[in-house]
Amino acid sequence: MTSTDTRFTESEVRRDLRELIDRVCRDHPDAYWRELEETHSYPEAFVDALTGTGVLGALIPEEYGGLGLGLGDATVIVEQINRNGGNSAAVHAQLYTMGAVLRHGSREQREKYLPGIANGSVRLQAFGVTEPGAGTDTTKIRTFARRDGDSYVVNGQKVWTSRVQHSDLMLLLARTTPLDQVAKKSDGMSMFLIDMREVEGITVKPIRAMVNHETNEVFFDDARIPASSLVGEEGKGFRYILDGMNAERILIAAECIGDGRWFVERASTYATERVVFDRPIGQNQGIQFPIARAHVHVEAADLMRWKAADLFDAGQPCGAEANMAKLLGADASWEAANAALQTHGGFGMATEYDIERKFRETRLYQIAPISTNLILAHVGQHVLGMPRSF
Repeated sequence: MTSTDTRFTESEVRRDLRELIDRVCRDHPDAYWRELEETHSYPEAFVDALTGTGVLGALIPEEYGGLGLGLGDATVIVEQINRNGGNSAAVHAQLYTMGAVLRHGSREQREKYLPGIANGSVRLQAFGVTEPGAGTDTTKIRTFARRDGDSYVVNGQKVWTSRVQHSDLMLLLARTTPLDQVAKKSDGMSMFLIDMREVEGITVKPIRAMVNHETNEVFFDDARIPASSLVGEEGKGFRYILDGMNAERILIAAECIGDGRWFVERASTYATERVVFDRPIGQNQGIQFPIARAHVHVEAADLMRWKAADLFDAGQPCGAEANMAKLLGADASWEAANAALQTHGGFGMATEYDIERKFRETRLYQIAPISTNLILAHVGQHVLGMPRSF
């Protein structure tokens, strides 16, 4: 099947993935996610059920026990979770974070960790990059890993490091050469794969947020990690980070598309069933048109998702497409969220309808994992060739 065909006639693998996710989600309906909200809990039962299917090893080659599928196939998994009203943020990192190990790790690291990540016995969900004083300017991170014999000693702080408390491993980006001693500010950063079960000196402080998204501050106080934790070459970690961003953004675009389709379906159903002034409210163009427009924009964003995924799977440059897919997906899901909330009126604010929960969840993607403004800066400067703004 050609890459163009996949956008219109779905492959058997992708249809099977959708059916599989639908079955898992039927056992974890809206009420399940609502209860997690009330208790601020991680969806352990859902993650365990999903892990048991093997789909979280979709992108790991078969030689390491994974499914050996493409990124386009993996996007179906996260899209379908969100389309069923769930939140794939609880598991999406298990899909793509291992890419750094697969592409840049040593043979020993791949053989030691990838089989466990593939079958779910080992969780790699945590990615320590962002810092309170650096934000999006990753080159300004201050967490430092100092070589000491056959170890590195790590000191510093990370923030918005999600799923730490439900992960065995963490990918960490830290400076190994001070910023004032490098030729390029993106040099001198290294990536480490840390087994948090075996390392002391790591303190985790949970952050309560607007959404039920297990995220944290992480403090490193003379945390000693083996030198074998280094992924790839010392000083080249920033390049490895960039290497994985396209996959992340394409997956996030798919999650947004799943959200968008959930909102459009809920809104159109409610507009058809809700009767006010002796007529369905969806008969009014003021209700009908915003939902229809949201649907159009979700479907348009979906095409860019597939274009980006097809390029990625073909090994072609796809930075612009991945960024545009994420922006279009985030904008479309947010538009659909607003249309759904407006359609439901006061009931949209009631937790039992789940609109307000999904409304908050999809709002996150306007700012994470990269803000829409930074995507526009990327397009303006790197695609259209305009002067750098920062």
